[in-house]
Amino acid sequence: MAKCSVANASIFIRRRFLPFSAVMCHSLPSTYSSPLSVAMTMTMTSSSIYCRPRFPISPLTRLPRFPNSSSSFTTIASSQASGDAGKGGEFPGRVGFLGLGIMGSPMALNLLKAGCDVTVWNRTKSKCNHLIDLGAKYEPSPAEVASSCDIDVACGTNGAVKGMGSGKGYVDVSTVDGATSKLISKHIRDTGASFLEAPVSGSKKPAEDGQLIFLTAGDASLYEIASPLLDIMGKSRFYLGEVGNGAAMKLVVNMIMGSMMASFSEGLLLSEKVGLDPNVLIEVISQGAISAPMFSVKGPSMVKATYPTAFPLKHQQKDLRLALGLAESVTQSIPVAAAANELYKVAKSYGLSDQDFSAVIEALRAKLQH
Repeated sequence: MAKCSVANASIFIRRRFLPFSAVMCHSLPSTYSSPLSVAMTMTMTSSSIYCRPRFPISPLTRLPRFPNSSSSFTTIASSQASGDAGKGGEFPGRVGFLGLGIMGSPMALNLLKAGCDVTVWNRTKSKCNHLIDLGAKYEPSPAEVASSCDIDVACGTNGAVKGMGSGKGYVDVSTVDGATSKLISKHIRDTGASFLEAPVSGSKKPAEDGQLIFLTAGDASLYEIASPLLDIMGKSRFYLGEVGNGAAMKLVVNMIMGSMMASFSEGLLLSEKVGLDPNVLIEVISQGAISAPMFSVKGPSMVKATYPTAFPLKHQQKDLRLALGLAESVTQSIPVAAAANELYKVAKSYGLSDQDFSAVIEALRAKLQH
């Protein structure tokens, strides 16, 4: 059996499929009224990784430990050059991957390329076919994937939480607010398992290229075990201390990104309105202090009013909403982000939810026409 270049742990990755919907397709209210349901809540843009050692004695107690996650805020950063195929130690176990959407499919593919023994599941089985053709195994349910991947996950509507226990680890790559992440952590840790939140910065292309950025927080020993796995799917990783810090960092990053895109959209339309070529504006920006890959990559398509989805607009608006809640919780004013959030809400009302978040420019175009 091919061995995956990762640490001595097996992983089960669960994708989130619909905003605020449970892994077993049970819809939840946006207020997350059920704590247990909260622990199982997923969204389309992220995944959950479950790591279980293959040996009776858990490596969690044998690996060198980072500072305790309950200590004061700590940042440990690690970057890897792209294309580094020899990252980490060998991984002899199976990797289960549930959810093959925009992000999940390329992440699972990179695990396959690294030599991992991957078992996949998706609510729509046809989305698994290209990975099966490349050597992935398939199981007809999340519980069966978990079972076949040396992970003790009980069958039933409550999902994996009932199968967690001592010696296991849960690495959550979802984009949620800090309070939700802490609730998930509590339910996982109550079983005796370890928890690590690890939301990603990056969209479809970075996921395809293994260039994601992981923003992790939680049990430091699990970070040590999971790091080689994250290295397969990403270019860098940060350990940020207590659970909630990873979620907060992700929301701040996406708040900035959403605000930048709204301002960029205004600039493109204003340049066109005054008789300038917006494509020249993109070139000018690319050579100055405010140059950003996002502008160079998305700008030309925005000028043509085409928005191939890399990061859905509905998820950008959701992250802005969560960032506003985070700011309110610490009484920090963020008026620019608040204004941007309203613009994304208008774009959603125009039926652009599933378009790339750069389609927010259409909300401004519509305003110009009225």
